[in-house]
Amino acid sequence: MILAPSILSADFTNLGRDIRKVVSAGAQWIHVDVMDGRFVPNITIGPLVVKSIRSVTGAYLDCHLMVADPDRYLEAFAQAGANGITVHAETCPHLHRTLTRIRELGCAPGVALNPSTPLGTIAYCLDVMDLILIMSVNPGFGGQTFIDAVVPKIAEAKALAAGRDILVEIDGGIGPGNLGMVLDQGVDVVVAGSSVFGSPDPEAAVREMFAIADSRRH
Repeated sequence: MILAPSILSADFTNLGRDIRKVVSAGAQWIHVDVMDGRFVPNITIGPLVVKSIRSVTGAYLDCHLMVADPDRYLEAFAQAGANGITVHAETCPHLHRTLTRIRELGCAPGVALNPSTPLGTIAYCLDVMDLILIMSVNPGFGGQTFIDAVVPKIAEAKALAAGRDILVEIDGGIGPGNLGMVLDQGVDVVVAGSSVFGSPDPEAAVREMFAIADSRRH
């Protein structure tokens, strides 16, 4: 399991401290939720914050662009230090072109799908993506309840990506109570926001999630 704590739930007055904590506890990625107030009903952060995060950690920065026109910002996030850039299929009329551009910028291209968006939307772009992000909440806010109906979508995404070097990521409402369920479906990357940064001890929360993942392998 790759664990990607989402800074959406972190303490922004101590962001560097919080990131160092979860990375020291074993988290391999940091998930960066970028929202524009147009595609989703919230506004969060931009490339300047990513640049600041890059200066305090060598962890993989998993930038999730929940924005209406992602093509405008690809270069800025790449230059800021993003390792992966994920765009929403719902916002990209020329998805193949967008993913190709992300790779040209030296980043790993990913595609996010809202709970109601079918996997068939990305079937003809598999050759230019490194990651499929399954949204298990409707994007826009942290701390939402997991949508159980998307569980089969995880295994379907794994089947779609079979034979390719594509990771399947889940984002939304994941915590110790349902982590095992999504891992059993074959998910590779788990985004966890409030269940990590919203806990009294984020480091302990990270270790607990890895302990659950280890137990599923035995």
